[in-house]
Amino acid sequence: MQVRSRGSLVKVLFGFAFFVSVIMHGGLGRVPAWSGETTGEKPANNLEIIHEKLKADKKLIVTKYMTLTASEAKKFWPVYEEYQQDLQKINQRLLHLLQSYAADYRNQSLTDDKAQKLLDEWIAIENDDAKRRASYVPKVIQALPPKKAARYLQIENEYRIVLKYDLAATVPLVQ
Repeated sequence: MQVRSRGSLVKVLFGFAFFVSVIMHGGLGRVPAWSGETTGEKPANNLEIIHEKLKADKKLIVTKYMTLTASEAKKFWPVYEEYQQDLQKINQRLLHLLQSYAADYRNQSLTDDKAQKLLDEWIAIENDDAKRRASYVPKVIQALPPKKAARYLQIENEYRIVLKYDLAATVPLVQ
């Protein structure tokens, strides 16, 4: 099978990130978390639904670009699921960090001490994420031929970069 071009993967990922952005931020207007607005919906239920939709969409993207044989799929998907569970733990920490910052941003209550704690936690999250990613390279290489392992890790990296770009574009600078 022919592997789809990198350009089309980037387009798919940017489209996916746009979808994530619209869902996470309640539309194309102002961002409720930063402005103090509420949507009036039940956040836990909506977040659970969104999370499940995003997980399914990401798996479809990976499936489309990996072109796995049945034997490869049998070895790969358990590693993928484990990776996603660990990734979710990092994402939860990042979410709590952003929620804390959003509360201080809305209330204009960010002190130097709080800013230092947020910065320390952000660096800890980044370091832990790098260690987590590095720990999965051998597992992915064991499950897949090296070129396919590299392709999967490249997809994960591009996905991560696109989402970080979206966060950078929507999270306001410290005042």
